Amino acid sequence: MTSQDRTSPPQQQYAERSYRSPAALVGGALLLLLGLWLGGDALLRGDVHTKLTALFALLLGVPLVVAFTLRPLVRAGEDRLTVRNPFRTITLPWGAVEDLRAAFSAEVFTSGGKYQLWAVPVSLRQRKKVSRQVARGSAPRPRFGLDADAGPVPRAMADQTLDELREIKERAAHRESAQGEPVVRWSYEVLALLVVGAVGLAVMVAV
Repeated sequence: MTSQDRTSPPQQQYAERSYRSPAALVGGALLLLLGLWLGGDALLRGDVHTKLTALFALLLGVPLVVAFTLRPLVRAGEDRLTVRNPFRTITLPWGAVEDLRAAFSAEVFTSGGKYQLWAVPVSLRQRKKVSRQVARGSAPRPRFGLDADAGPVPRAMADQTLDELREIKERAAHRESAQGEPVVRWSYEVLALLVVGAVGLAVMVAV
């Protein structure tokens, strides 16, 4: 037996995948630009009361926009799924993931509950559009000619993403390094800014 035969083959490495909502990123960037433009103008040209009001409004509005548009992320690694939602980050070893579903929202299920995937929005309109495309192409495809191979059946973006995540889960669920319990961490830095902004804005409005 050669040394090559005695050596076990190395485990295949898979690239980490990240998922975000392009529409949320664009919308969040536009809202931030608008808010900073209006708030900056008030900070430069307003009186003391107006400046303080604008400052607290920015402390409330900017973290809120960032939390719901720029922050959400789903990262699928070899051993774990990381879900970054507006106010929480959930780290799920693949062994703890029981199911992934997308009805009205994308969700991941564990034995202890479920977590929403904010970065994978479910578009019912897109699903209906895909269903119409599939229905129009439901006739038997020719075995020869230009339309002999029309490719895979189209899927909505959220459904494609969950298919990929399920594939990664099945590949990693029984790996020893993919076992463990879910870990949830609150985004205290975002929540602190929101509290300061909300309290300060309430005080300035009441004055």
